[in-house]
Amino acid sequence: MSETLSPNIVKARSGLAKRLTGSDAIIIYILVAVIIVSMISVRFFASTLTVGFLSIQVIPILLIAMPMALVIISGEIDLSVASIAGLTSAVMGVLWRDSGWDIGIVILVSVLVGVVCGVFNGFLITTLGLPSLAVTIGTLALYRGLALVVIGDQKVANFPKELNTFVLSKIGATGIPVVMIFVVIIIAFFAVLLHFTPFGRGLYALGFSKEAATFVGIRVGQAKFWLFVGTGVVSSIVGVFLTLRLASAGPDNGTGMELSVIAAVLLGGVSIFGGKGSIPGVVGGVLLIGVLTYSLRLAKVPETALIIVTGSLLVLSVVAPSIVSWARERLRLARVHRVVQQTSSSGSPHA
Repeated sequence: MSETLSPNIVKARSGLAKRLTGSDAIIIYILVAVIIVSMISVRFFASTLTVGFLSIQVIPILLIAMPMALVIISGEIDLSVASIAGLTSAVMGVLWRDSGWDIGIVILVSVLVGVVCGVFNGFLITTLGLPSLAVTIGTLALYRGLALVVIGDQKVANFPKELNTFVLSKIGATGIPVVMIFVVIIIAFFAVLLHFTPFGRGLYALGFSKEAATFVGIRVGQAKFWLFVGTGVVSSIVGVFLTLRLASAGPDNGTGMELSVIAAVLLGGVSIFGGKGSIPGVVGGVLLIGVLTYSLRLAKVPETALIIVTGSLLVLSVVAPSIVSWARERLRLARVHRVVQQTSSSGSPHA
């Protein structure tokens, strides 16, 4: 019996070792280290107030990072997410100010704005065959411009106070916002979709090779289309959240957020070339950037320096995998070279 189980035990230990040394685990280790250092060196960091403020700050990035991870794994990218959030906020403000509708209907119609934006992106990319980078750079400017057309340069700030209170309310004395429960549900949904469904597994194949994905029966265009609809919907939800959190609707809500989202996704182990990544790693990447940024703010580091930190992490997340792959290949070649030298020195006729 022990001989039968031995290979299984060895395999299980090997799998556990890979998980403990994988990119997801490394991100978690770094996150824990940054939290410990911040608690020791940054004044007021170790408090429930920090938990509350930090959670509220990372919620928008955490939400958009979920569909963004799937988009990048499939080999595409969406740079228009922050502009969709801004357009949603602008539409929500105008509808609440001018339509006389109930706030529930206003929110529902505002979320439909994200659906339309996602459908438009998906149509240009999957039906017309245009590159996602070029399309979403264009719609980034388009949607932000439409937000200005819709609401102008003014703000709408007379939203129901109870909604603002609910968005900012905490779970007991933990400091964790109540809306984090909804965020966890969204994370669980995308985790199951990516890791435990044929659709999610197909995205990895799609990121490696479109031709191979088509060959195994994946409907490439349809899959990508729904991914961009997903980013549109989640971005519009973030637009609603930002509006209620700030108790103010405006065209500039969410400005620049796409940089933080992409940096967090790539830092979390998703390959910019597609075909690689996981939801736990992305969550770790989002939290790492959030904790680092918040601790630097508490340490009174200038905002310009924070932008440099985010940009540096983005560059590092793109360059680091290539450096690691290069180092592993060098080590592999060195091992092969040593084996060849040992075989040659032993005088084997098969050398």
